[in-house]
Amino acid sequence: MGVVQRQAPSSEDDRSLLARLAGGDCIALETLYRRHAPWLMTRLDSRCGDRELADAALQETFLAVWRKPTAYRGDGDVAAWLWGIAVRRLIDELRRRRVPPIDPALITDPLLERQDVFHRTAPAGTEEMALADPRYGELGPAIQNLAPELRAVLIATAIDGLSTKEAARLLGVPQGTVKTRLMRARHAMQEALA
Repeated sequence: MGVVQRQAPSSEDDRSLLARLAGGDCIALETLYRRHAPWLMTRLDSRCGDRELADAALQETFLAVWRKPTAYRGDGDVAAWLWGIAVRRLIDELRRRRVPPIDPALITDPLLERQDVFHRTAPAGTEEMALADPRYGELGPAIQNLAPELRAVLIATAIDGLSTKEAARLLGVPQGTVKTRLMRARHAMQEALA
């Protein structure tokens, strides 16, 4: 007699799926993957411009989730936790492959362009809510109007949550340059939003 695997309810929340995954339920991992892989892949690809590299980072992300689903501490959105893992896996892949630094002009954020590219059922993340909130109506255009090198640093640090050291590695510039550009980006944003 074969092993009977139960179907995961489509409305089950991510936290419940992680709890099931911690118990060894591979259907829970499959459900998380189907729910989050499309938008993660879109964001990873927009950060590096290399579909193969983004796919490797995506696979490593879900492998890390499979190995240690208990790493999620319960604070914050599961989608944000997954993004944190994914962006760090992308940096790991960039290090391993010694890919040339990313041109800042190529780093975009689909949300800033107000395109619905995520097609996910998970609740909106902080980034999405901030850009959709009428009080922050000028935020998207203000970020888009930054010089490409300033926008890349701001997205890498403020939106993706990378440290200045990680952003420097991703962009191929010294850490001090990242800090200076971040300071300039913040000043330009303050002026644009004043």
